[in-house]
Amino acid sequence: MTRLSVNINKIATLRNSRGGNIPNVLEAAINCQKFGAQGITVHPRPDERHIRRQDVFDIKPHITTELNIEGYPSEDFIQLVIAVKADQVTLVPDGPGQLTSDHGWDTVKNKAFLQEVVARFNEAGIRTSIFVDPDLAMIEGAKEVGTRRVELYTEPFASMYPVDPLKAVAPFILAAKRAHEIGLGINAGHDLSLKNLRFFHDYVPFVEEVSIGHALIADALYLGLKSTIQEYLSCLR
Repeated sequence: MTRLSVNINKIATLRNSRGGNIPNVLEAAINCQKFGAQGITVHPRPDERHIRRQDVFDIKPHITTELNIEGYPSEDFIQLVIAVKADQVTLVPDGPGQLTSDHGWDTVKNKAFLQEVVARFNEAGIRTSIFVDPDLAMIEGAKEVGTRRVELYTEPFASMYPVDPLKAVAPFILAAKRAHEIGLGINAGHDLSLKNLRFFHDYVPFVEEVSIGHALIADALYLGLKSTIQEYLSCLR
């Protein structure tokens, strides 16, 4: 079964909009796990506009499931991930002020940089995943830098899905097959939702984990967090 990692950034965004500690980010992480999520994802950004560095330290001792930390591998981010001893780190090529991730790494152009970063995480015993577009050259480049997994950037699939689902999913099928052929684990994320997740899961092989935040937290406003997580899990069975 493909694992579900819940990105709780939007819960932190709501908390930060008012100050204080409501909603409680740690409690949300614990509840996501209790309701069936097999992972918790956080994406601390330099301006701490949602997840804060302290949140990451607070969450790690209280969850028994996988902690996945996403972010651009600046020196302070690398030190945070290693200090927390995350289970997985997902490297994204986001600039400091970027609203949300909107493209994958050029793993060929950034080969030397990514090799150095991945080596540091490997030495610390932390599994690395590199955020990539469904481009075979970028996937093969990811293999060259020593990562164990790639995360397929799925926004292009989500955008095209209502118009032509088969055309939307086609490059992801090829990308997943190529990644599997060369020994890379496969994650996926960005704009996956209850509307498109089951289709993506049915068609794209070998996906080990999906990371979902914005849509899932939005659905939880209507359905409740427990019911929402169960609905997403049902799409992955």
